[in-house]
Amino acid sequence: MGTSLQPLGNLSPGANLNAYVQAVSGFSVLSQEEEKNLAEDLYYNDNVDAARRLIMAHLRFVVHIARSYNGYGLPLGDLIQEGNVGLMKAVKRFNPEKGVRLVSFAVHWIKAEIHEFILKNWRIVKVATTKAQRKLFFNLRGAKKRLAWLTNDEAKAVAEDLNVEVKHVREMESRLSSYDAAFDAPENEDEDSHFVAPAHYLEDKRQDPAVQLEAADWEATNVNGLENAMAQLDDRSRTILQRRWLSDGKSTLHDLAAEYGVSAERIRQLEKNAMKKVKTMMEAAA
Repeated sequence: MGTSLQPLGNLSPGANLNAYVQAVSGFSVLSQEEEKNLAEDLYYNDNVDAARRLIMAHLRFVVHIARSYNGYGLPLGDLIQEGNVGLMKAVKRFNPEKGVRLVSFAVHWIKAEIHEFILKNWRIVKVATTKAQRKLFFNLRGAKKRLAWLTNDEAKAVAEDLNVEVKHVREMESRLSSYDAAFDAPENEDEDSHFVAPAHYLEDKRQDPAVQLEAADWEATNVNGLENAMAQLDDRSRTILQRRWLSDGKSTLHDLAAEYGVSAERIRQLEKNAMKKVKTMMEAAA
């Protein structure tokens, strides 16, 4: 069976990528008969060791696929990790009776996990949500032969090749050509740069004297209105509101019920009616 498939231990793409790639390249490729025997052992006997050996033998294949997605600006180690998840899902679902090699079956699962990872992390704002957009997202880069915008003929050719509408090609091309910018990024000191973060366009009016005067006047109006409204309540209603809402040590409904010799429900009703009267008087005075 060639090189023995030993566990990688703590070695992972994130720890030392070069050492990881070298390690997985040392695992020998399984023959068709070896792969079928291991797959049957896993499928019929649920042999975990067989699953491990199948996974180890195909890790180099995941690295090969992950490298084809280097153009999206994401760490290769992360892409490999996601692809490994897809490989494990494929091994778990692989049926040796279908008569196909594991590598042919696993490619879909590996790419699906990598695609999902890229779509979640490539942009703050999602660039591909529909099926047509996702197809364009992963094919438009390869379809463009140059950095310039597609001509009308090129856009039509891409649309026909991917079986989507031309407007979708144009829309995705625009999305891929844009970039993310932080809302509150610091001002760029480069005199040749014309980018200004959106937050710098907003004026901070908190220290504006007119705004401060308006806020102070509004607070004073509310305080005076509340005092006048409270003064027009009967003694019991005013005391209940003060004890329930305006005192540092707030009283409970049961505390006030015991003091006035009524039920807690009656205190709640008095409180509700008093608050309604205060609100009405304050609105009328505004």
